[in-house]
Amino acid sequence: MNGATFFLAVNFIIAISFSLVFAVVSTRSRSRSAALWFAAGFAVASLSAICELLVAYTALTRFWAIGAFATVLGGMILLRIGIGDLYGRKSNLPFAICFLVACTILDVLIYNLPRGTVLHAFSYQTPFALVVLASAFAVLSSARRLAIDRALGGLLLVTGLHFFGKAGMAVLAGAGTTAKDYIHTNYALISQSSTAVLMVAVGLTLLSVLVLEIMADERSNSEQDALSGLANRRGFENGVKAAISMAPNVRHAVIICDLDHFKSINDTYGHHGGDLVIRAFGELLKTSATKTTTIVGRIGGEEFGVFMPNTTIETALIFAQALRAGTMGIRISALPPSFTVTASFGVAELAAGGELADAMRNADAALYEAKRTGRNCVKQAHPGFPPSGSIRVVK
Repeated sequence: MNGATFFLAVNFIIAISFSLVFAVVSTRSRSRSAALWFAAGFAVASLSAICELLVAYTALTRFWAIGAFATVLGGMILLRIGIGDLYGRKSNLPFAICFLVACTILDVLIYNLPRGTVLHAFSYQTPFALVVLASAFAVLSSARRLAIDRALGGLLLVTGLHFFGKAGMAVLAGAGTTAKDYIHTNYALISQSSTAVLMVAVGLTLLSVLVLEIMADERSNSEQDALSGLANRRGFENGVKAAISMAPNVRHAVIICDLDHFKSINDTYGHHGGDLVIRAFGELLKTSATKTTTIVGRIGGEEFGVFMPNTTIETALIFAQALRAGTMGIRISALPPSFTVTASFGVAELAAGGELADAMRNADAALYEAKRTGRNCVKQAHPGFPPSGSIRVVK
């Protein structure tokens, strides 16, 4: 086994391995169709290694040489379709099929041309370059701007251009007199080794993109409250910390609210009735928080938090009053028409450079005061709270 044969075997194993991995990843990824296109692309491209070996060691040289070309190009086209699906740059499938057929016919036409000539080398390599460069354009022109996306786009750009480099090398170093000679040339060794390196790099980067998506989804699920549809306590706190870090030198507002007499709701209507109330209140919070920067979460059993970045206490009080009125308007079809939901609210300001924990404690103490003095009201914690006399009831 010479060096080129070894790399053909390695390329086959690598491509099949990536195909299987992408097929497995597709079962967990939100970009399932893209992952399946990648799996199909690597599976088809793996056949080229078999075709190249059959070119060297069987009598059907022409057939297997054309098969090697078509399987590599077909695999790359499938990868391009998957990348387009992942990055919102859909491919035209009929055009892709026509392109594959036309390029395969071109390969048939140039088959008898002297190998190592400019015409043969560039005619052979250009279709590969065009497909990979189209993939690079799909990534680099997309709205996704994560570092991994930029890395993938750059890698695809280098991979696409490298096919032109391979054509130039074939002209300078020679690619053998016939297709059967190719596998025994130094050019074949360099070509197959560079392909192996780039195939691994592209495959790992594509895999990283999908795995990072899965991790983001898992993190989102771990930070979401399934009942209310809002962030859970961890998600709320992480969201608030991120919002503060983006605007550390402005004041913010914190609202903590609690459903009144929730235990009696569970006792009277069962836990299913209580769940319906929590779900309805969560929906009210989501629809009321029209600013995309507002963070809402369920931070306890029947306790909810609202964080309003770059917001004055006066605006937060108006918002809390609107929530209080909206809560009283909640109607749940499974509960009696006379059933009314109420909630109590504590509002505090987080001054520029202040501690979030202090603002949360102030809002929580204001909420406790609202509960103690009759419920279904909004109370504001003043600066210096919680000393006596610092709470103001907002009617």
